[in-house]
Amino acid sequence: MFRRIGECSVEGMGAYTPELLTEVYDEWCEKTGVTVLYDAALVGAVVDAGTITACVVQTVEGLGKIQAKTFIDATGDALLSRFAGVPTEKGSEKNGRNQPMSLRFEMGGIDVTKVYHFFHDKLKDTWLPEECSKKFKEDVKKGRDPFWEFAKWKKTESFFREAVKKGELTEDDVLYIQAFSIPGKPHTMSMNCPEMPPLLFSATDAVSRSKAVSFGRKMMRRLAAYFKRNIPGFEKAYISREASMVGVRESWRIRGKYYMGADDYLQARHFPDAVCRSAYPIDIHDVKLDLFEKLKKGQYYEIPYRALVTNEMSNLLVAGRCASGSFAAQASFRIQPTCMSMGEAAGIAAAWGLSRNIPVNEVKWEDIPAEKRSYVSQ
Repeated sequence: MFRRIGECSVEGMGAYTPELLTEVYDEWCEKTGVTVLYDAALVGAVVDAGTITACVVQTVEGLGKIQAKTFIDATGDALLSRFAGVPTEKGSEKNGRNQPMSLRFEMGGIDVTKVYHFFHDKLKDTWLPEECSKKFKEDVKKGRDPFWEFAKWKKTESFFREAVKKGELTEDDVLYIQAFSIPGKPHTMSMNCPEMPPLLFSATDAVSRSKAVSFGRKMMRRLAAYFKRNIPGFEKAYISREASMVGVRESWRIRGKYYMGADDYLQARHFPDAVCRSAYPIDIHDVKLDLFEKLKKGQYYEIPYRALVTNEMSNLLVAGRCASGSFAAQASFRIQPTCMSMGEAAGIAAAWGLSRNIPVNEVKWEDIPAEKRSYVSQ
């Protein structure tokens, strides 16, 4: 189930049921002849004269090689790129820290209508515009699963900080709190929290990243217990799902043919070889949330194809949050819709290069016919 949120959120944003999206992806792969190798971990790469000839994976059968003419690194951590010797960087240029990680979870057994009335009526929360309130009431009236969202911000901060005073939550627990309902999952809300303290954990340190999971679980259970005791509608709630992996906002980023910087966002730059566009703000989570100046309504910046390819590897494309860019630039292009758009463009470029015997790092995105491109710069 996919529902357009429309006027209740960012333009074009939608919500979906994760399990059903998985089913859709499996169907697409089956129809297009894609074989997915589950339970395989990338552990190395074979490189010859600036070309990746194979990636090495660990499977239930042991080590194996996967050979291909073109490779797309969508690992998030630039793992294939690093194995191939592509230059990378990590963390903030100012302090070296990575963006903090999160361990999301879901809670079931929630009376979402009671939650709505508590935040909207009692706390006078305006986190969502009034149009969302009207839509919520309309959905309830028509028997549809209503969408609602709450978060810790200036209108609700005193409520959550009271929990710290009482000793029910810690300062770390209330650093970032956000929750929203899920279409297709009645009485369920997804928690975009807890967020592990950035001074304690690093996404680019294996042991630290592992410890963050256990730490996050403790935070998760404190939050769930507090919600049950203090938010009307959560009285019968329970933790119904824990994220299968820690949520990493930022780790390693490649140094590609083009290096995205904060100015590309702030000046709303466009490129002839742009593969997608975004207006999502530079969203840096740290000890204190750091938000840069937002673009004006109607403005957007573009991501050039050159940020997806490298000088070092002729047959490598990089898509997602590990594309080429600074810490600040990545804080904008790291979000799902932008990463998905980069992935789509990478697939198109790979097919185009193979069909014409052109290395992907020499492909000119702007030379591909407009009707074959996923995005054309405007």
